[in-house]
Amino acid sequence: MQKMPAVIYLIFCCFLTFPVFAQRTVTGTVFDSNNEVLPGVSVVLKGNNNIATSSDVDGHYTLSLPNESKEYIIQVSFIGYIPQEQKLDLNRSDKVDFFLKEQNVDLDMVVITGTRTPKLLKNTPIITKVITKSDIKKVDATHIGELLQSELPGIEFSYSMNQQVSLNMQGFGGNSVLFLVDGERIAGETLDNIDYSRLNLDNVERVEIIKGAASTLYGSSAVGGVVNIISKPLTEAWTANINSRFSAHNGQRHGGSVGFKAGQLSSTTNIQHTTEDGYKMKNDGAYKEVLGGRTWSFKENLQYTVNDRIKLTGRAGYFFRERDPYLDNMKDKDSPNNKRDRYRDFSGGLKGDYTINKKNSLELAYSFDQYDKSVYLVPTSKDTLNYRNVQHTVRGLYSHSFDNKNNLIIGGDYMRDYLMTYQFENNGSHRQYVADIFAQLDLNPLDKLSLITGLRYDYFSENSLKNFSTSIAVMYRIGNCSLRGSYAGGFRAPSLKEMYMNFFMGNLFNIYGNPELKPERSQNLSLSTEYTNSYYNLSVTGYYNQFENRITTVTDQGLKGMVYTNIENVDISGLDINASVKYPCGIGARLSYNYTHEDFKKGQPRITVTRPHTATARIEYGKSWKNYGFNIMLNGRFLSKVTSDEYDSGDLSSETASVSYPAYTVWKLSLLQNIWKGIDLTLAVDNLFNYVPSYYYSNSLYTNGTTFSAGVSIDIDKLFK
Repeated sequence: MQKMPAVIYLIFCCFLTFPVFAQRTVTGTVFDSNNEVLPGVSVVLKGNNNIATSSDVDGHYTLSLPNESKEYIIQVSFIGYIPQEQKLDLNRSDKVDFFLKEQNVDLDMVVITGTRTPKLLKNTPIITKVITKSDIKKVDATHIGELLQSELPGIEFSYSMNQQVSLNMQGFGGNSVLFLVDGERIAGETLDNIDYSRLNLDNVERVEIIKGAASTLYGSSAVGGVVNIISKPLTEAWTANINSRFSAHNGQRHGGSVGFKAGQLSSTTNIQHTTEDGYKMKNDGAYKEVLGGRTWSFKENLQYTVNDRIKLTGRAGYFFRERDPYLDNMKDKDSPNNKRDRYRDFSGGLKGDYTINKKNSLELAYSFDQYDKSVYLVPTSKDTLNYRNVQHTVRGLYSHSFDNKNNLIIGGDYMRDYLMTYQFENNGSHRQYVADIFAQLDLNPLDKLSLITGLRYDYFSENSLKNFSTSIAVMYRIGNCSLRGSYAGGFRAPSLKEMYMNFFMGNLFNIYGNPELKPERSQNLSLSTEYTNSYYNLSVTGYYNQFENRITTVTDQGLKGMVYTNIENVDISGLDINASVKYPCGIGARLSYNYTHEDFKKGQPRITVTRPHTATARIEYGKSWKNYGFNIMLNGRFLSKVTSDEYDSGDLSSETASVSYPAYTVWKLSLLQNIWKGIDLTLAVDNLFNYVPSYYYSNSLYTNGTTFSAGVSIDIDKLFK
C-alpha cells in the first residue's frame, strides 16, 4: 500500500507527457524549378484535409502530424504549378523540401484518345486538345456545345430545321465528327447529328479532341475528328457531390454523384435534371421563339478488381428528354398541336481488363446503346414511338510493350446496327453488320523522336462495302520546341438513313435514299510547331483535307425531290494558332484563332455554314488560401461573316440564292469561389455587352441580351475530412 502513491505519480507523469508523444512535427521549404521560394503554397496531410498549413513569405512551412503512423504522405499544391506529394518516414527525417514545376498547359497530363493507350500529352505525336475538369468548372458550361465553343475556335453549334442542333467543326458536319463517352460510340441521330444534350458534363474528368481524320483507330464517322468525354475516376474511399445552377428563362440544373470503395468493389452513381422554359425572340427571324424542355440523366459505373491482374467494369445509363411545343400551342391543352417530342436512351456495357504480364495486356468489351424518339399527344396522353436506333458492339484490344518505349496494339470490333424510323417507307426498318480490325505501332527510336503508325480494315454488310485506311504521325523535340507532322486517311460509310430514306420533308418535297452511295474518303495532312517554357505556350498548326465522294442531297427533277448522292471533291484547308500564358501569381491569358477555307469546284453550290475566321480569348486571375480561393475569368468568342447558297422557300426548281450570315462577338464573365472545404459558388454574366441579332438566322446566337446565372457545388465528403 505504501507503493501506491509512487504508482499514481508515475501515471500522472505519463498523462502530462502524452501530448508530446501524440504529435510529430515536419518542416520544410517549398521552391520553384528555379530554386526561388514559393509563399502561400497549400501543404496538406493526404487523407486528412484538417491537418493543413501554407508556406510563409520565405517558403517555410511547419505541419503537426498525429502520432498514428511511422509514414505519412504530404501533398502540396499551388496555382500554376503541378501538385506534388512525398512520402515521409519520421524515423529517418522530420524535414522535407518540395521543388514545384510550373504547369501552364497541362503537358504532363495523360491522354488516350489519339493512341488508345495512355500517353503523356507532351509526348504524343497526334495533335490533341484537352479541356480539363478545372476548365469545365470555370467556364460554367451548361452543355457540351457551350463548352467546346468557349474553349476552341473553328467549332460552331447552330439550329437546323425544327430547332435541331447541328455541329460544324472546321468544315465537317456532325456526321463526320465522332463523339465518344469513355471511348464508346453513341447511337441515334437527327439531321446527321447525335443528341448533344445526352452528353452530361457533370462528373467529367476531361474532354479530349482530335481535329482531323482518326479513322484508323475509330473507323467510320471519324473522318473529321473525335471528341471523347472521359468520366472522373474514383480515387477516394468515398465521395459525394450535390450541385445546382439557376439561369435565365427559369433555367435550372440539379445534380449529384456518389462514389464508394468497399474492398474490391467500387461504384459511382450520377444523376442530373435540367429544365428551361421557352421564350419569344426580340426581333424577327427564321425562328420566333426558342423551345423549352427538360431532361433526366442517370449513370452508374461499377468496378470489381478480381485480383492484381483482372479488373471488371460494368456501366448502365438512362436518359430522357422532353421538348415543349411552341408557346402558342401550349395555351390550348386540347389542341392537336399540343404535342411534345420525347427522346429516350438506354445504354450499358461490360469490360474486362486482363494484365497478362508486365508487357502484355488484353481488353474485352461489350456495349449496348438504344436511342428512341416518340411523339406525346397531351390531350390523349398517347405516346407513339417513331424512331429507334440500336447498336450492339463487341470489341477486343491486345497491347504489347516491347521495352516501355515501343508499343503495339491490335484490336477489332463487331457491331450490329438496327434502325427503324418514320423517314423510311411505311415506318420500316433496316440493319447492317460492321466488322473491323486495326493495328497501331508506337515507336520511340530516340529520346527526341516519336512515331505512331497505324492501319485499319473495315467491312460493312450493306453492298459489301470495304475500306482500308492508314495513318502516320511523327514528333521531334528540339529544346522547348516540338515539331509534329501527320498523314491520316479518313472515311465515312453511308448511313442506313442515307441509303434507304423515303420521307416527305416538311410537307414540301420528298428526300430519297441511295443504296449505291460510295463512302466518303479524305486525305488529311497536318504540320504543327509548339513552343513551351515555364509560363508561355505557342502553337501553330496548318492542315489540309482532300475530301472525296462527299455525301449530300441534290435536286432530282425526275423524282421531283432531293436524293442522296456523292458530289465532286471538296478541299478543306486551314490554320490554327494558339497562344497562352500563365504566371505563378495566378494571372493567365489565352488567344486562339482558326482559319478555315472550303474549296468548292466550279459550278457547285456553295452550301456551307463554315465561318472562315473564328477566335476565342480568355483572361483570368485566381488565388487561393487555406480556406478560400477564387478565379475570375473573362471569356470571349468572335465569329466572322459567312456566305452560303440556299434554296428559297423549298422550291427545288428555282436557283439557289446567296445568303450572308453576319459576324458577331459575345463575352462571358464568371467568378468561381471555393468558399470552404469543397463548397464552390459560381456567378456568371453571359453576353456581357448585350448583343442581340437584328434578324435571327439558323446559326445566329439565340439570345435576347445579357443573362445572369448562379450555381453551387458541394463536395460533401470534403466537409468531413
